[in-house]
Order: sequence, then structure tokens, then C-alpha cells
Amino acid sequence: MATVITNLLSAIPIFGHDLVELIWGGFSVSNATLNRFFSLHYLLPFLLSALVLAHFMALHLHGSNNPNGVSSNGDRYAIHPYFIFKDLVTIYLFLLVLSIIVFYAPNLMGHSDNYIPANPMSTPSSIVPEWYLLPYYAILRSIPDKLLGVVAMFGSLLILLVLPLTDLSRNRGSQFRPAMKLAFWFFVVDFIILMWIGSQHPETPYVEIGQIATAFYFLWFLVIVPFIGIAENTLMDIALPKN
Repeated sequence: MATVITNLLSAIPIFGHDLVELIWGGFSVSNATLNRFFSLHYLLPFLLSALVLAHFMALHLHGSNNPNGVSSNGDRYAIHPYFIFKDLVTIYLFLLVLSIIVFYAPNLMGHSDNYIPANPMSTPSSIVPEWYLLPYYAILRSIPDKLLGVVAMFGSLLILLVLPLTDLSRNRGSQFRPAMKLAFWFFVVDFIILMWIGSQHPETPYVEIGQIATAFYFLWFLVIVPFIGIAENTLMDIALPKN
């Protein structure tokens, strides 16, 4: 997996190959590469913890928006103790499930290839990443061009940033929007399909299904969400009497 992941950077024009060798610490995957990977995986949890702390600080100082699109200045609950304890229930439930998997079923979501001794000169024929990376791996494989595949894989995460711009509905949130609820569940099903495709071999019909699911993934953000927002605004203008 270290060879495959780092080789994604070789798709960058001009200096991509040099960047890969810089990360490897040589001309191939070696002990220097593994040391850098282990160091990165050790430091990332601390970085994520700092970001979570910064998020809580920003939430405490500036509050959050109301998803119903209405002002709630006159009727607010303090984040502590109400929301703190509500979130702790979810956190403890997650830790319970995680602990059961870690201590009693550690191979439940693993793959048999993980037990093959590492060999920098040989890449396994069947590469299956961890389950939480399968949808993005399916998007990467759905595009024949290497550079465009890498761009699409990272774009599938960065496209979340355009959602506040593409959601054109006056009423943010989905509580009173049945069409948006239906579209959301279509998106969930598409994400599960991508997860399944990522665990299969890149052959017919899995490649074609992955390409259709990848196209729907991006169309959901760029076409479906704006269309639903415009349709809702139009129907609201028609239904409400004008002064």
C-alpha cells in the first residue's frame, strides 16, 4: 500500500516523480519510507485532536447556525451541560463498538493480504485498502487516466466545500424538505455502492458500475442539490401570496 499511495503523487506533472523519491527517501520503498509513514501516523492523531479542540473553541465563542434557517437568539440552550452530555452518549457508543471490534474481532474488517510479508520489489495483485477508503479508491479506479483519477479522488473530498454555495434553497437543512431527504438517501446508497465497488476486482461489470456511481457522486453536489434548491424556491414563490 505504501508503494501504491506514494505513486499517486507521480501523476503530478514535471516534479511528480522527484516528489515520490523524496517521500521514499531513496529510489524505492525502504526502511526510511516506513519510518516516515510511522512518524506521520503517530503525529496525525495529535493534529486531529488540536483541530477538534479548535472547533470546540470556535463553537463556544461564535455559536453555530440554525439548520432551519430561522433565528434562535431568544431561545437558546447552553452547550454545557446539555449538548456535552448528549454528544458523550454518541462518543461512548462509538467507543463501545470500536472496543468490541478491536478486542474480539480484529480481523472483521481486515483483508487476508495484510498478512503477506512486505516485499518492496513485489506488489500484491489484489490491493484492497481499508473499508473507510474504499469509496475513494473506487473513484480513483473509475477514471482511466492516472492524473485525472487522482484529481477526482481528492476532488471527492474537496467538493464538500462547495456545498454551501450550491445549496440554493432558502431553507437550509432537510427537516422540512422531502425532496432533499430523498436525494440525501440516494447519495447514501451511491456511497455504499462505491464502497462495495472499491472492494471488487477492477473488471467488468464493476468498472462500469463504479463509473456510473462516480458520476452520480459529483452530479449530486453540482446538479441535483442546486436543482432541488431552485425548484423549492420557485414553488415557494408560487405558493406564497405576494404583497
